[in-house]
Amino acid sequence: MTSVKEFRIDEEATADELGSGAFVFTDDYSVFDWGKMPNQIPDKGASLCTMGAYNFELLQDAGVPTHYQGVVEDGSVVPLEEATRPPFEMAIDLTQVPDLPHEGRTYDYDAYHAEAGENYLIPLEIVFRNEVPIGSSLRRRTDPEDHSLEFDAWPEGAVDLETPIVEFSTKYEEGDRYLSREEADAIAGKADIEALEALAREVNHTITEQADRAGLIHQDGKIECLYYRSEIRVADVVGTFDENRFSYEGVQLSKEVIRQHHKRTQPDWVDAVTDAKERARAEDVADWKSLCDREPQPLDEDVIDIARAIYCAGTNAYVGREIFEAPSLSAAIGAVQRL
Repeated sequence: MTSVKEFRIDEEATADELGSGAFVFTDDYSVFDWGKMPNQIPDKGASLCTMGAYNFELLQDAGVPTHYQGVVEDGSVVPLEEATRPPFEMAIDLTQVPDLPHEGRTYDYDAYHAEAGENYLIPLEIVFRNEVPIGSSLRRRTDPEDHSLEFDAWPEGAVDLETPIVEFSTKYEEGDRYLSREEADAIAGKADIEALEALAREVNHTITEQADRAGLIHQDGKIECLYYRSEIRVADVVGTFDENRFSYEGVQLSKEVIRQHHKRTQPDWVDAVTDAKERARAEDVADWKSLCDREPQPLDEDVIDIARAIYCAGTNAYVGREIFEAPSLSAAIGAVQRL
């Protein structure tokens, strides 16, 4: 179980062989690493499943190895184009996810890899950035000059990057952190860090090209990967409005819309989350949520309707098919601007 999808195991992975199972996408959403929020967004799960499946099939056509098998409809695994309704279940190959022991915020990756063998989920997120939009952590962690940009400070609008940036962050730590290349190389285990970066750039290129065909701008995103018998495969889900940020007509089209709405309407909760994370780092506590003294409040119904329109209209535009009954993308973006 993750924040927004359930995990079904049909055949367990072993030290030598991949298993099989499925992601079952829910309509839950999560922001600021909180986990399941008070509301659901109708059709969000099917939107993520559809976009993820579409991108996996693009990657497979391009020769990129992945863990994707197909979408599930009435118990059968089929390609996305053969699905007769919006899918919410994705069949996948499974790898091992060993325990990651820790004491406070110190994590034992040697123990993780000792158990992992030749078949494991690489405990990293590989992040790629084509732009630096509002809300990007890069604005908080770095200065424009760090990326050879001719700004004294980050401007209010999105900043284009001539060459995409690739970064690495932790996957399973309670408070994820960005890593130096040397740290990422050690955490990756047997997986080659150069190969991970090359794979991320290839995925980024594929998604960016498809977004361009759909009239969208692909700003940034991430991948997760598995290592199996010396091969690295793209895992989890790729290129959705939760994993990646897109824009249309100058307006962000992703989960970032909901995140920014919470910043405007629930600033006390957002500040409490930030304070709890900082306190956890200072006190070497892994579970930062135990230090947070506020809870998020439900979204208003009109905000939920706008969020559904973002996911559904955006998915229709991206895959070039009317998968969902939804307003036009321009209409959905107009509603976002009125938030």
